Amino acid sequence: MELEQIGEYAFILGVVIAVIAGFAVNYLGAFAGWVPLVLIILGILVGLLNIKDKETTPFLIAAIALLATGAISAFREIDSVVDPLGTVLSNIFGNIAVFVAPAAVIVAVVAIYKLAMRS
Repeated sequence: MELEQIGEYAFILGVVIAVIAGFAVNYLGAFAGWVPLVLIILGILVGLLNIKDKETTPFLIAAIALLATGAISAFREIDSVVDPLGTVLSNIFGNIAVFVAPAAVIVAVVAIYKLAMRS
């Protein structure tokens, strides 16, 4: 299996885990602490294996949007209309933020390194 394919599977798995954990947060029990760790590891793999030079800027812009969305709890306001949809959405986007953050850090550090080496 090629490294790029591993990165693709890591991305798919990260998104699936983020969504499932967002729905099942009350049922994870002892596994709840493992979800962020797994998402961080998968995010590192995605950052190392998936993002190419030409994808750096669009990825970092998308990562900023996702991280900002994951950091707010505005989705919880939806609970007043459709309970517990807002909480579930907030949990999902929070998990996606945990998944994307390490990938964004790696891509940003690599971009800064490449910029510094051009000088």
